[in-house]
This record gives sequence, structure tokens and C-alpha cells, in this order.
Amino acid sequence: MPTSLTAIKSQLDARLGESVVVTVQVGRNKTLVRHGKLSETFPAVFVIELEKDENLKRVSYSYTDILTKNIEIEFNADEDKEA
Repeated sequence: MPTSLTAIKSQLDARLGESVVVTVQVGRNKTLVRHGKLSETFPAVFVIELEKDENLKRVSYSYTDILTKNIEIEFNADEDKEA
């Protein structure tokens, strides 16, 4: 992943609407995996609309979460081609 916030934002801007898998570092040796679509980007945060089976509808994360490796984002290019 890029090493600057502007580079992270520009990469996410280019992939709006794509399916993503977000792995969140919740705590000590604990992770939370969420599936959804990258819906919006703002100057400081980005929004992911979660799939229907999740408890929440939308979650937002900051670009610094990616930079500090608190979250990891994987894009599902294979699912987008099938849809």
C-alpha cells in the first residue's frame, strides 16, 4: 500500500463501487472481517456499505487506519467481473 495519505485516497477514489473485504485489527490478536462495497470517499475518511448479512449498514474508516495498518483492504476483482 502507498506510504502517503494522498496516495491512499487517490487509489481508493479510482476503485469506488468495487467489492471489498476489510480486515480490522480489533485488539490483541483479534480481527474482524467485513464484506461490502466502497461507496464514498471524503477528505479524511471513506465509507463502506456493508452486505445485508452484517449488523450495520455502513462503516467509515480514516486513511490513517490503512497507513498505520489498523485495517487491511482487499478488493474482490473476481466478484466484480461476475456481477
